[in-house]
Amino acid sequence: MDLLALADFNLVARHGSFGEAARATGRPKATLSRRVSELEGSLDLRLFERGPRGLKLTQEGHALYERTGALLTEIAESAAAIASGSERPRGRLRISAPMLFSQIAMGKLVATFALKYPELEVTTEDRGVDMIEEGYDLVIRVNPDPDESLIGRVFLRDRLVVVAKPELERPSGKAVAPAVLRGPGAGSTAWDITGPEGKSRIAIKPVAHLSSLIMVRDTVRLGVGAACLPVSLVAHDLEAGTLVHWGEVDGPEIALWALYPSRRLLSARVSAFLDHLKDAFPTGEPEELAAYLHSGA
Repeated sequence: MDLLALADFNLVARHGSFGEAARATGRPKATLSRRVSELEGSLDLRLFERGPRGLKLTQEGHALYERTGALLTEIAESAAAIASGSERPRGRLRISAPMLFSQIAMGKLVATFALKYPELEVTTEDRGVDMIEEGYDLVIRVNPDPDESLIGRVFLRDRLVVVAKPELERPSGKAVAPAVLRGPGAGSTAWDITGPEGKSRIAIKPVAHLSSLIMVRDTVRLGVGAACLPVSLVAHDLEAGTLVHWGEVDGPEIALWALYPSRRLLSARVSAFLDHLKDAFPTGEPEELAAYLHSGA
């Protein structure tokens, strides 16, 4: 495949027409049209639908643009950085992160990162994305399934604990605890926990189902019931004594991974953000996240 023709195809796709691409770059319109036609011929595919209202990417053209646009941008940025003798991050950094982490930490992380690197534009999404197909630079995932197309590192660990107001007595025997749960509908009927006295089971009766863990925590703070929450969300409440710890929930730890495509070069902007995460959370312990959330900028 002719990489120069591929670059011209991406240029036209990004600007939406041969004329706009030519005006933006000073390249002859006829040259761009010829190069795209040659690429279509070499691939035996039609990449654009040409009509009276202009150009429209075909399904195959859209797929080619999504898969090659980010890579060509990285190559151009790497070449520019090497030529200038500078590896300072610049351009656009696209990140996808889970909703809870986005709500409690991403705003501060992005703000402090932008202060370090004002040449960067950072955008975040709190939905699940296909980072290869959609051109994301970095995704943050909780306990992700193995994926050969992605590599990365754990930057934070957390664990679940059952907490309640001190006034709410922990049940014993066959007694049932009022519980605030995340999510609709029927949920667990008991929590298996490990406390100072060893393993035990707490029977629960749901009194509220809420859509986010922040809402669950705020409800527990008002004494409605007990809840199973990450340590990072309640560490300060436990330290202040406004909530008490009934035990740790049995099960695997919560690990937050920062992942990026294994087949791409690690760009300066991704490398810088990974270092930024390491600076923010040197040990990766849940108490460290809690302290970060309550510290000044």
